[in-house]
Amino acid sequence: MLAWRGRKVVVLASGDPFWHGAGGTLARHLLPGEWHCLPAPSCFALAAARLGWRLEDVLCLGLHAVPFDRLRPILHEGARVLCTLRDGAAAGELAAWLTAHGFGASRLTVCEALGGPRERLRNMRADADGLGEVAAPALAAIEARGAPGLPRATGLPDDVFQSDGQITKRPVRALTLSALAPRPGQHLWDIGAGSGSVSVEFCLAAPGATATALEARADRAANIRANAARFGLDHRIFTVEGRAPEALDDLPAPDAVFVGGGATEALLATLWDRLSPGTRLVMNAVTLETEALLIRWHGLHGGHLLRAELSEAGPLGTMHGWHPARPVTQWVVTR
Repeated sequence: MLAWRGRKVVVLASGDPFWHGAGGTLARHLLPGEWHCLPAPSCFALAAARLGWRLEDVLCLGLHAVPFDRLRPILHEGARVLCTLRDGAAAGELAAWLTAHGFGASRLTVCEALGGPRERLRNMRADADGLGEVAAPALAAIEARGAPGLPRATGLPDDVFQSDGQITKRPVRALTLSALAPRPGQHLWDIGAGSGSVSVEFCLAAPGATATALEARADRAANIRANAARFGLDHRIFTVEGRAPEALDDLPAPDAVFVGGGATEALLATLWDRLSPGTRLVMNAVTLETEALLIRWHGLHGGHLLRAELSEAGPLGTMHGWHPARPVTQWVVTR
């Protein structure tokens, strides 16, 4: 299109080109006076009009070129979602995905060729058979049933993450996310990310939040990528294999930094020199050496120092007792 710049060109795009359409893509490269848009009802507007759904209460997603896992952070009991599909075959694939993730009881409305003479709507349970052939262009309307979805509070269960055991455990992760204080659009450096659980929850907590997960071991980096994909966040979590501080040079500037363990004098000095004013820095320590380091830096630069000692109930002979975890010292400071 840009090769024809300066000539009169007509682009036939989706009904509303600035609602999951080509308008935003083209307008980024053109001056306001170079284009004129004549929008028509989008497929989302047409579907809502057929179903009687208020669009302001509905989540609208473009799933025609991204994985169905993008649904995972937003699906919950009663959620209504409208999503574009790649082609007719994708409707059956979506039904299978919903069923595999506990949402087989969801009401699924498959909308075919909306707004044209071939328009057809079919209602079914996601786990029902017999959908048959679906004509494109296709859109799916989901009324979620059968599973509660992901909780909105921080501190997801450890077993929802793929891990080799190197993971910030749920209670400590909740304290860590509270200290990191994710906000929409902010970027996290997760240094020594392990399973990437902190990166995942940082991105789940705020719309548009992103994370760079830095991990030296290739097998753990693979776990981070798997967890990012599992939660539909592989477009917002970027895994970098390397060690800090050497691997920090080319990373985008962060709004928050988390170091889960293994902090060194060199790393702290590098971070303090590089971070912009206002960046939040959160460090956890379980060894005496790292704890001493954090206590010294707290004395130099202030912030908040917290020591958490947690115990969980477990079997003790024929009865139960408290099993203490290693104490965690946390230093939180704003650069």
